[in-house]
Amino acid sequence: MHFKGFYDILRENLDKYRGNYEMIIDYAPEIFQLLSELLDDKKLNPKERLMICATLGYFVAPYDILPEEIYGPHGYIDDIYLCSLIIEKIAENLGYDYLEKYWKGEEDLKSTIKECQKHSKEILGKDAKKILSYTGLENLD
Repeated sequence: MHFKGFYDILRENLDKYRGNYEMIIDYAPEIFQLLSELLDDKKLNPKERLMICATLGYFVAPYDILPEEIYGPHGYIDDIYLCSLIIEKIAENLGYDYLEKYWKGEEDLKSTIKECQKHSKEILGKDAKKILSYTGLENLD
């Protein structure tokens, strides 16, 4: 019996999605995978490790600010916002070149994260602060 991981489920759920915000929603599986794999990196400091844990916990929480159960694929926008923010913060320390080894996406990591951050924050508006508060990361933005 083959058990699917969260990445596989995400990829399966989003592969066929076409619609609003497709340009950032399509990156959700690769962004999730990057953070999951980065968690094993010895160069992370304790604060970065906690930020990743809070972010991954938020990503899989069933009733976050935009629940996927209610909003469908649009429900990943809040997850992408938080993930891209945390990746930007970690890149300030480790650099995007270092993070590239964890990136399985086809596009450039830095430009992808910047685009995801910009668009998701615009879409979320004031809900962005609610996401940070929900995770205890309100001092990051």
